[in-house]
Amino acid sequence: MSDLQALADKKKEIIARFSAKSNAIALWQLLTTLVPYGLFWYLAVESVAVSWWLTAGCIGVLCLFLLRVFVLMHDCGHNALFDKIAYNRRAGFLLGVVCGMPQYVWSKNHAFHHATNGNWDQYRGPLATLSLDEFNALTPAQQTRYRLMRHIAVAPLGGFLYLIFNPRYTWLKGSLALLAFILRGKLRQPTRSMRSIAGEFQPRYWKTWKDYRHMTANNLVLLSLWALMCAAVGPLVFFVIYLTSLSLSGAGGIILFTVQHNFEDSWAADESNWDYSRAAVEGTSFLVLPGWLNWFTADIAYHHVHHLSASIPNYRLAECHRAYAHLFADVTRITLRDVPKALRNNLWDRDHHRITSFEAVERRVSGFGVLSKTSA
Repeated sequence: MSDLQALADKKKEIIARFSAKSNAIALWQLLTTLVPYGLFWYLAVESVAVSWWLTAGCIGVLCLFLLRVFVLMHDCGHNALFDKIAYNRRAGFLLGVVCGMPQYVWSKNHAFHHATNGNWDQYRGPLATLSLDEFNALTPAQQTRYRLMRHIAVAPLGGFLYLIFNPRYTWLKGSLALLAFILRGKLRQPTRSMRSIAGEFQPRYWKTWKDYRHMTANNLVLLSLWALMCAAVGPLVFFVIYLTSLSLSGAGGIILFTVQHNFEDSWAADESNWDYSRAAVEGTSFLVLPGWLNWFTADIAYHHVHHLSASIPNYRLAECHRAYAHLFADVTRITLRDVPKALRNNLWDRDHHRITSFEAVERRVSGFGVLSKTSA
């Protein structure tokens, strides 16, 4: 029996053994994350009067805590932090405000990633990885832009757009479109109720009214906190610390997520060849990180276990990995030193069901930016 088949056979046993949640552990994780995060915010503000270098050090620590905030928020979306859905939703909303992300809507989109992990016909990851055919169809300028936008140096811009700009922009743009739709409807039919008119609105940025309510609640609470912080410490100090820490932590999160799925020869199947268990083993990596970084990332480095079952809480992932290490022997190990190389794998070789790099293809072809499907 292959390790893959053995893993599939053991899946129910693994879930039953490691999916139990502990409210005490979950609450402790929240306290040991949010309290130090608030403390370092205070130190960062106070350090401005002493030295901007000291402020930069505090921002670096804030970035680490924000990574942990995001992963814990992510666990709440899977209902895998606390043992009750209501607790996860409340904690998830709070954590979502801290890291700038409407958690409920994000978790629904993230659930699609889990349901289709390894099926690259359905989901291409945060970098929207192109197939070789799609890349070849681009103009040389478009190919260059595609490569540049996936360079590690651009990650902070991606973090800014992901955590700060897009959640505010999509909510504001959608809200203004909704308001304009209602006003036009009232002008045409003054006696008709606004609720009735709004019911006909077809939004681009949310799927249900519950999504919109969560987006609105997240943004209203967050923008109110922005205003309070600006009044308390001044707009310049607040936004320097806030924008820098969220942009850099967002960059770290994007890098972390990407290398857990985009790495050399990562298994990436089309719809007809997709297999969930195989994707967890061959299409998901195990990041070998130092212990302190595993703490700040809430053990999300054990991503192969997480994709085997998202119901396993972060505080049981490492134990699960150790208990069934013999079944995870084929999972690709990636160290911090390997991360820059892994990030260069941004092409999907559909024919061979693999993720590959520009360099791997270019070694077999002549001319910059001209990649051949058959050359990989």
